[in-house]
Amino acid sequence: MADQTQPWAERTVEVPPQPGVGVVPPQRDGFRRGVAAVGEPRTPRTEQFATVDQADWSGDSAPRRPMSWHLARLRRGGEWSAAGGLFAFVCWGIWAISGRGDLGTPLLTFVLSLLTAIGLFALARMLGRLVLERQLGRVRRTARGAHLATAVFLVGVGVAYLQQTEWVVAAWNWVTGH
Repeated sequence: MADQTQPWAERTVEVPPQPGVGVVPPQRDGFRRGVAAVGEPRTPRTEQFATVDQADWSGDSAPRRPMSWHLARLRRGGEWSAAGGLFAFVCWGIWAISGRGDLGTPLLTFVLSLLTAIGLFALARMLGRLVLERQLGRVRRTARGAHLATAVFLVGVGVAYLQQTEWVVAAWNWVTGH
């Protein structure tokens, strides 16, 4: 049984032996695997070892992956952000048209809301990396949590736009009986 004090990602699992796997290839004469040669003189190593510059050492053993692989991971769960963004856009449109004026200021507020949502997405990804990956040792495969947090924010922004629209508030009060 694996040690329970180790993080999940570092535990090992015993695998039963499989036929044909792990067969030792035939060796040259006089050499037996696992037996030290006693009395034979050792020859000093003459080959040069590769040196690693300390500035180039990142410490990570994970292979470098292409940008398309990272973008594919960020896209998983994007339907949540898209739905929240669509809801916020429709609510913003109702609010902007009801203002019967210049669309410059409402457009600026919507762009700032979207930039805030992008910042929230980045913050959620960073917190996920710090908490889930580094502290808990969990591997993240998607960005669904960050997309869901962004969608909740954008739905809240849309509701805030609707609360600033007089006829929507009046219709809501009429439906609820206030």
